[in-house]
Amino acid sequence: MLAELRQKSQITIPKEIIVKLGLCEGDKLDIFERDGTICMLPVVVYPKKYLDELRSELDDVKAKIASGEQPVFDSVDALFAKLEADR
Repeated sequence: MLAELRQKSQITIPKEIIVKLGLCEGDKLDIFERDGTICMLPVVVYPKKYLDELRSELDDVKAKIASGEQPVFDSVDALFAKLEADR
């Protein structure tokens, strides 16, 4: 498929590609050059505050696992069996 470079360095990505990748208006793309090829990769950008909160929650869970306060399961089935038993 051909795309034409327009004013302000803009191009239109063909609709077939947009649909195939499930892209929507406002989605972010990482654009870079590699060996003379222009590459575009869809990315998800999370706010730093969200990532900091997530990191804090993970640190809390790791501390609970280390102290034995948080149970660890060998499989998802074992987790669901425990949840069912606790009902």
